[in-house]
Amino acid sequence: MLKENERLDQLIKENLQIIQNDAVFSFSTDALLLGHFTPKLNKGRVMDLCSGNGIIPLLLSHGSNYTIDAVEIQPQLADMARRTVERNGLSDRITVYEMDLKESTRFIPSQYDIVTCNPPYFRANQSFRHLKEAHQIARHEVMCTLDDCTHAARHLLKQGGKLYLVHRADRLVDCLVSMRAADIEPKKLWQIYSKPDKPAAVTVVIEGIKGGKPDCKVMPPFYIYDNSGVYSPEMKEVYYG
Repeated sequence: MLKENERLDQLIKENLQIIQNDAVFSFSTDALLLGHFTPKLNKGRVMDLCSGNGIIPLLLSHGSNYTIDAVEIQPQLADMARRTVERNGLSDRITVYEMDLKESTRFIPSQYDIVTCNPPYFRANQSFRHLKEAHQIARHEVMCTLDDCTHAARHLLKQGGKLYLVHRADRLVDCLVSMRAADIEPKKLWQIYSKPDKPAAVTVVIEGIKGGKPDCKVMPPFYIYDNSGVYSPEMKEVYYG
């Protein structure tokens, strides 16, 4: 089941295991937050874009009856995700596609209730760039841009369907502009802070509705740590339930 440099990590709240490989990709807190703020429903079809090792489909499989598809462009990550799905006995609910999300027109349009996306955060021309190619693709807009993600979501979502997007807080305006240009209206905004005494948000999670009317609600702040450096009660809920 495991290949060179891989390990199994436990998702405590979900009681599931995920294959990780630091040399290629390991999920971050941002992925957990995206999974946390995406609602769990008794029915529906979900597409996860930029899926990496399949962390979001795994999180969303818990406490829901979703049928989940996932798109990942890197062969090694798609393979890790598939083996994770198989290990957890979820092959009947989760399907992983190794493909470029810019080819999402291959899917029947307007069939998904929810699209989730944890896209590359850094612009392709940003001065700092990770040295490893796998990390570059996962974290920099070298294979897809934010606009590519939102336009793929527009094709995939039903009218009234919802996009859940996580990104760096300093790219909030980029996210809002890109979503609106794709006819996905931002409706809820969660700002994620490291600690209460840190004034600037580090991450944002945005809910948008395809064809929605303008009306964006800014939700209460979410703190990862308390001022003593211990996980906040809300972050403990994310990790442990």
